[in-house]
Amino acid sequence: MNNTLGYIVASMRFQQWIKNLFIFAALIFSANLFNYPDVLITLEGFFIFCLTASGVYLFNDIVDIEKDKLHPIKSKRALPSGKLSVKNAIVASVLFLFVGIFVSFHLKFEFGIVLLGYVVINIWYTYQLKRVVILDVMTIAAGFVLRVIAGAVLIGVPSSEWLIICTILLSLFLGFSKRRHEIKILENGANTHRPVLQHYSPYFLDQMIGIVTATTVMSYALYTISDETVHKFGTKHLIYTVPFVLYGIFRYLYLVHKKDEGGDPTRLALTDLPLLFNIVLWIITVTIIIYGK
Repeated sequence: MNNTLGYIVASMRFQQWIKNLFIFAALIFSANLFNYPDVLITLEGFFIFCLTASGVYLFNDIVDIEKDKLHPIKSKRALPSGKLSVKNAIVASVLFLFVGIFVSFHLKFEFGIVLLGYVVINIWYTYQLKRVVILDVMTIAAGFVLRVIAGAVLIGVPSSEWLIICTILLSLFLGFSKRRHEIKILENGANTHRPVLQHYSPYFLDQMIGIVTATTVMSYALYTISDETVHKFGTKHLIYTVPFVLYGIFRYLYLVHKKDEGGDPTRLALTDLPLLFNIVLWIITVTIIIYGK
């Protein structure tokens, strides 16, 4: 029993919860970071989203168990390695999803709608969308956008168009980089593990990565100097955070192309010290500029 519980906890992928930090974007960029009620409800929403996402991860692992057994890294997970039974995984997944969605509607109805949409899109992705070239990565990007929207509805502020655009582009950058890493690491077995990879190639992915890289930086730069941003925060100094965005993207490209990394963006964000240090400095700088007046 203890072993089963431990394997279920391991399958919740706590390291992936870092993705749900996008929920805090609306809180920070609406200048409400020090508004206690808004911080509290955002924290509650964050943990609810994390629990639900863990249910989605387990569901995906159940569906992909046979393919994951062929993956050099995923095959070591509790479910494909046989340490966790499919039956127990199904029970845990259903429980996490039910509790997460149920509590989300009680926290705030609009938040529940967004979270339900996240679950539906991910189930659709698991069964169909992940087999459609380009659309598979765009679906992943939609998940990040829903996190941003979830954070906005929790505190009752409109979702910034600039924030949504930057989120879409950044998540596309990470998604295409992940596909490139999968092709490189799996080599001839890439199509077996993920059929959609037969429609990709390193050159094709590099073209799309180049496009989203440039547009991500440009969109963020334009956001920092837009009239809306300057009026909202009463400062033009956000432009000085652009170098952090540039370095972060360049560092990630270095890891993708020179170190054959990029398969797990959350792991890189936590283990690559230059990248982690850059993210922390960006957060500190943004906070000082927005709230330091």
